[in-house]
Amino acid sequence: MELILSSTEREFLLEVLEEHHRALLRELSRTKHHEFKHVLKNKEKLLEAIINKVEQPQPADVMLRSA
Repeated sequence: MELILSSTEREFLLEVLEEHHRALLRELSRTKHHEFKHVLKNKEKLLEAIINKVEQPQPADVMLRSA
């Protein structure tokens, strides 16, 4: 699947993902139940991977920087 976003959409998506990541980390730090903590850690790793992908320069970004 390929998702094409404008730079504004990409920035907003990153903002939303990072905000959710911070909230997830807060919840993870407060959780005592081992099984639930494990589920949250898996979600946190997945979310972090998605954020890293969205942060990667896109071909349009590279073209804009080169011009």
